[in-house]
Amino acid sequence: MAVEMLSYIERQSPVHRLTGVTKLICFMIWSSVAMLTYDTRVLIFLFLFSIGVFIVSKVKLKEVAFVLLFILFFLMINNLAIYAFSPQEGVAIYGTSHVVFDFGGGRYSLTLEQLFYQLNVTLKYFTVIPAAILFIVTTNPSEFAASLNRIGVSYRISYAVALALRYIPDIQRDFRTISLSQQARGIDMSRKEKLPKRTKNAASIIIPLILSSLDKIEVISNAMELRGFGKNKKRTWYRARPFQKIDIVTIILFILILAVSLYITFQDGDRFYNPF
Repeated sequence: MAVEMLSYIERQSPVHRLTGVTKLICFMIWSSVAMLTYDTRVLIFLFLFSIGVFIVSKVKLKEVAFVLLFILFFLMINNLAIYAFSPQEGVAIYGTSHVVFDFGGGRYSLTLEQLFYQLNVTLKYFTVIPAAILFIVTTNPSEFAASLNRIGVSYRISYAVALALRYIPDIQRDFRTISLSQQARGIDMSRKEKLPKRTKNAASIIIPLILSSLDKIEVISNAMELRGFGKNKKRTWYRARPFQKIDIVTIILFILILAVSLYITFQDGDRFYNPF
């Protein structure tokens, strides 16, 4: 059976036992630290900590491998774009220039400062991406909606987010079903076909997928309207859970990580750690 990407994965782990509110608050704190700091020491700690949390969650790497590879591909493109458009950014930030490869003495001379700067950018990705994926695959969409509503987000918006998360595995199942149906009709999507032909054949899957998705959206919209969704200002949530001791301890831990990280980052008045 094909693994569904970015869908809720049921496990018995400490991460799964946390409420949706706790995981949302911790993810917001984690993202804030990763965005604010360029201190390599802090980023390495956050990266190692995120790996530890990933292991504790009991989510298998193969269950999210495709998403990770997809994001890593765009990370590579991002690094190439940084060097192409701003090859001396590291020199401007750290104030020194240690040339590794000269390339004729032009602006594209590769420096240790540029490599170090792009290493920090890469670490920021490696810090946030596992946390984001873990947050999605360990949080039930209905509980996530209840969490958003609990911190003040309108329940209409919260429910829309939950529907979007629930719809991700549905789209994947529909795609596989339509793909198998079209292949049974003789449409070849394998690597044996040339790329232009495969691209053309892909339209025979994408168009039915879009039409079936629009049909499902209409059915869900009509069902919600018939049940009076949005009539009242508040609503109750079946999946909402009260805070437990593990939630309070986790939030305190992440607040301490935030405080210590910001102190280390800004203690010298600059958020860039400069080893040069």
